Amino acid sequence: MWWGGRGQSFNVTPQKEEPEMGLSGPKSVQGSGMPEPRSHQLGSCLASGCLQVNGLSRVQLLRPGSLLKFIPEEILIHGQDFRLLRVGFEAGGLEPQAFQVTMAIVQARAQNSQAQQYAGITLSKAGQSSGSRKPPIPLLETSEDWEIERKKQGARGWRVSTVNERFDVATSLPRYFWVPNRTLDSEVRRAFGHFHQSRGPRLSWHHPGGSDLLRCGGFYTASDPNKDDIRVVESMLQAGHSDVVLVDTMDELPSLADVQLAHLRLRALCLPDSSVAEDKWLSALDGTRWLDYVRSCLRKASDISVLVTSRVRSVVLQERGDRDFNGLLSSLVQLLSAPEARTLLGFQSLVQREWVAAGHPFLTRLGGTGASEEAPVFLLFLDCVWQLLQQSPAEFEFSEFFLLALHDSVRVPDTLTFLRDTPWERGKQSGQFNTYTQVYTAGYSQPPAGNSVNPQLSVWDWDLRYSKEQILQFHNLGYDPEHCPDSWLPRQQPSFMVPGPPSSVWLFSRGALTPLNQLCPWRDSPSLLAVSSRWLPRPAISSESLADQEWGLPSHWGACPLPPGLLLPGYLGPQIRLWRRCYLRGRPEVQMGLSAPTISGLQAELAHLQELLRKWTPRISPEDHSKKRNPNTIMSQSR
Repeated sequence: MWWGGRGQSFNVTPQKEEPEMGLSGPKSVQGSGMPEPRSHQLGSCLASGCLQVNGLSRVQLLRPGSLLKFIPEEILIHGQDFRLLRVGFEAGGLEPQAFQVTMAIVQARAQNSQAQQYAGITLSKAGQSSGSRKPPIPLLETSEDWEIERKKQGARGWRVSTVNERFDVATSLPRYFWVPNRTLDSEVRRAFGHFHQSRGPRLSWHHPGGSDLLRCGGFYTASDPNKDDIRVVESMLQAGHSDVVLVDTMDELPSLADVQLAHLRLRALCLPDSSVAEDKWLSALDGTRWLDYVRSCLRKASDISVLVTSRVRSVVLQERGDRDFNGLLSSLVQLLSAPEARTLLGFQSLVQREWVAAGHPFLTRLGGTGASEEAPVFLLFLDCVWQLLQQSPAEFEFSEFFLLALHDSVRVPDTLTFLRDTPWERGKQSGQFNTYTQVYTAGYSQPPAGNSVNPQLSVWDWDLRYSKEQILQFHNLGYDPEHCPDSWLPRQQPSFMVPGPPSSVWLFSRGALTPLNQLCPWRDSPSLLAVSSRWLPRPAISSESLADQEWGLPSHWGACPLPPGLLLPGYLGPQIRLWRRCYLRGRPEVQMGLSAPTISGLQAELAHLQELLRKWTPRISPEDHSKKRNPNTIMSQSR
């Protein structure tokens, strides 16, 4: 292997009849220092990247169906996961092999398109026993899984509904979900019909202090519900609480088109062959707007976590489709509010519940269907999680290497986890409910053909792709064991919650709470969420965070300390950083660990390391000096 200036390179020598590309063993995730399976290196690049060939004085970009016009000296494979694989051919009679290798890669990429693109690869380690493997985490494919999770959260006022067991309510919803105890399944069916794509209000997470976080689609205002249906909808939104907050999810957040454009600009900027001058690189980074969108998501999630924890109430996330930013905000709120979500197993369970089971259209958003609705919302979420990990490293059990592995796994075609748009498509492909008759399919395409994907495996089966040594790097050595769930709040401790005023309904928009007269748009006057946003009076964005408003300003709400376990992220200025090990992994200085080649760069790196040391080192009080402490234990900064 040699370094051809940029990216990861493979030297092809004439020692064998067919050239070797150096893919026989695990290489390193560029810039991360973590070994990566062969399937991740070439598989994900071929699945979604582009191919560039260079000659003495010529450069050609190859796409499926195009022809190579000259004998190449090197091949550059640009992956959408920001990696660059370089294949170099030395002089010595390898011209025919170079041509054959290049065209073979082009043909392989063409075969990966459309339905066959996600046919999957063979996992030799799974063998014949894969069907009997127990998943590392509950996949929430059975009612028993949902009941166990409900009891774990302590959601006593909720039950598991089986109304969608045959996917005849909505194919984008899971077969099971949580609804209020007193709501019948027949009422759930009618109520869900008055929401966009029949995605009615369901419980996402129950806070141990008593609040409930719900999510739902937009109101289907063209429907004409009767009084009983309106009563059921209002009852499900209130979830037994007198204080209800409707959150307009998309307010102040980017559109799907904005996310896609920002990601394309970021990828073009971070590739090794970027033409942006070094002195203009930071301004070009600002111009991508990617970090701005990360900042917006963190700020809104922080505000919602304050709404959930400051008093006992029902907080409802409402997005028209309920399949993108509702999942992002719900997941971030749980990460900020629940220490168990920051553990390795807890985070995987969170992604499985709020993204996979909830019907996030992974295949469409990651460009697998060729539709115009491509937008890497899930990758934006992982960037937000990385920001939290950098700001509070002792609070998270998982490491940056785990986030990198998860980031790259969305494009590896070996399981159904990220390769389908709906739970129905995954179940249909795996034969999970072959005895069922599909009743409701409007608006959803048939699952792609192909039977190479192992339907019994999930992305969480890390031991099939990584060694034990590699999986050990998923664990954060700086994690503070005192932050484990066992040392957190008991399941029933409403003492730090301030009860809200009776029958209060609020709209949370632009960082402020606006009172509403009603919950539903079908009564005499329309609900604010049912009216086009351009007709709404917009309150000015508050200069103070919602935490200051909830806990500092309103005197009638009473004094309330910051709830234990709650993280409030920083999202101002330099607090939001570029995920270098992910986006700059194709640059040689990051690959080789030389991320600071100048004096000023070294000073910045030193300041960053000092900041991390400060976060990981406890503040020792005079009383603590007399106590016996393990000097090797890394503690978090006390708050």
